[in-house]
Amino acid sequence: MREDVENLDIKDVTANWVNAAVLQHQIDERIKALADLSHTPLFFGRLDYLHAPGADKAEGAEGERFYIGRRHVHDAEGDPMVIDWRAPVSQPFYRASKKDPMDVGLRRRFGYTGGDLTAYEDEHLSDPSEAAATSKLLQQEIERPRVGPMRDIVATIQPEQDEIVRSGLSGSVCVQGGPGTGKTAVGLHRVAYLLYAHRERLARTGTLVIGPNKSFLHYIEQVLPALGELEVKQATVDDLVAHVEVRGTDDATAAVVKGDARMAEVLRRAVRSHVTLPTEGVVVVRGSRRWRVPAYELETIVGELLDRDIRYGAAREALPQRIAHAVLVQMERSGEAPDDRVQDAVARNTAVKAAVKAIWPPVDPAKLVLRLLTDADFLAVHADGILDEDEQKEILWSKPVRSVKSARWAPADAVLIDEATDLVQRTHSLGHVVLDEAQDLSPMQYRAVGRRCTTGSATVLGDLAQGTTPWATRSWDEALTHLGKGDAVIEELTAGFRVPTDVITYASRLLPHIAPGLTPVASVRENPGFFEVRPTTADEQVVDACEELLRNEGSIGLIAADARIPALTEALTAAGLTYLGPGEETTAETRLTLVPASLAKGLEYDYVVLDEPQAVVDGEPDERTGLRRLYVALTRAVSGLTVTHAAPLPQQLA
Repeated sequence: MREDVENLDIKDVTANWVNAAVLQHQIDERIKALADLSHTPLFFGRLDYLHAPGADKAEGAEGERFYIGRRHVHDAEGDPMVIDWRAPVSQPFYRASKKDPMDVGLRRRFGYTGGDLTAYEDEHLSDPSEAAATSKLLQQEIERPRVGPMRDIVATIQPEQDEIVRSGLSGSVCVQGGPGTGKTAVGLHRVAYLLYAHRERLARTGTLVIGPNKSFLHYIEQVLPALGELEVKQATVDDLVAHVEVRGTDDATAAVVKGDARMAEVLRRAVRSHVTLPTEGVVVVRGSRRWRVPAYELETIVGELLDRDIRYGAAREALPQRIAHAVLVQMERSGEAPDDRVQDAVARNTAVKAAVKAIWPPVDPAKLVLRLLTDADFLAVHADGILDEDEQKEILWSKPVRSVKSARWAPADAVLIDEATDLVQRTHSLGHVVLDEAQDLSPMQYRAVGRRCTTGSATVLGDLAQGTTPWATRSWDEALTHLGKGDAVIEELTAGFRVPTDVITYASRLLPHIAPGLTPVASVRENPGFFEVRPTTADEQVVDACEELLRNEGSIGLIAADARIPALTEALTAAGLTYLGPGEETTAETRLTLVPASLAKGLEYDYVVLDEPQAVVDGEPDERTGLRRLYVALTRAVSGLTVTHAAPLPQQLA
């Protein structure tokens, strides 16, 4: 298939060089999508239908066989050999069961080792004499060691995950899922499914995956290309709102106030305060005639634009046309017959331009936010009845700032500028947005993401128990309201495929303290995993724990409180152990990654050494946030966890 595309000759089929360039780009993208992936087979399953799908199921009707894979594969004649996993005919591979065979006589799973076919496993779903059993190949695939970036779960998608993956484009979905439930993979596969089912529409409107940090995005970036999807952009929330250079930080209290949804109304008031009602009329001179629009008529025009509550910039662009229209009405009354060209000329008239500048001056969003944060009187006027005096003092900068460029903007300030920018000029909306680790966003950050999908849909992924910011969301209903997707369906994933039973059971001791009422994850893995709590007296013993785990196959993560990283770096170097930073791809030679607890979210390793749990808790501004950070760190392991500690463990783990 790839060679067919590579051999296409487009010399005689393009009208000009522009068409040729566009067509060549499309060909290049198609070749990329058809690239071979090392150790990745073209198919992983087979379905034997009792009857041909869609055919009359009368007695004697012949069945049909389909091989299921990551993408569609056809032979030289164009006949399908492998069916794309997203096609409707492939759905029973994920949904069929002994209770509901979906007209499938046999489902076969193929097992691979390094790209070589090494096993297969059959389920005769329509045979009443065969009892339902847990798939051994499925278990092996789930528990297979992880080296390198995140891999797709296309061969192991479960029925409850498949329902979310195949939900329609028009509706938004929120997935609450504990550690190891596959919520991130489900979100990415949902994007791949939507691109398959609505390719033309999403090609026009665009798709975006939003992650918590660059390390996380680097970790997941290969999943969609492995499924043949290359057009999905990835970004962090900070990337979306990068209107200014962020060089400063806020303390937790100030960041919470700036992230509060009430700031949207403060900004709206501040933007609209620039409109000044006219006190004088406008006189337009055309030839020998003078046309006057009186102040009261101008006031009516301005009042109508304000009442419509449209974007500040759009209203500013409409104002000269409205004034020009008022002049044209007078011209028509006097017997003239002006057309659109005359109206445009009047709108560009010097007197009209001067009036617009005085009534509805341009607003620079960054300058506006800077004034709010540095001018106590300006903030007090527009925050009156919204923020109390203490809250206003928290967000005011103590030192004067000369300009937007010299200001030391904090991340929360950039979000405020993005809100102000949208009040002036509408933000471009995409067809679909995936928001991962959503529980850590502030209400204002939710609004920033929501602006990117006002005319599209969203897939929101997160775990309330893993909220590790002071402004972490308290409920999905509240978060979805700020996102502008209050009608989204909330789904909960509780079956754990990644974290071993003993590890998730230990970590779940924290749930009553960090997320009361949340359903604990139930591990479906047969292997209970390796788990040990080991007292230590020196950093060298932590290194010893890493060396022991390196004797196993797979990746190792050493997770520690951020403040402990320098000491552990020194200990690893002294021991001659090479290691990577979070998000860097592990290799056969270097399988150990040193991970600050603040960057551990969303990552996974075969084995984890967690250093000093109490230090992880103490590294956060409050105990609840610290315990949530610890919950994240405890649940990064796929096969085994060693907890090392010199200080006493947090009492919640007792």
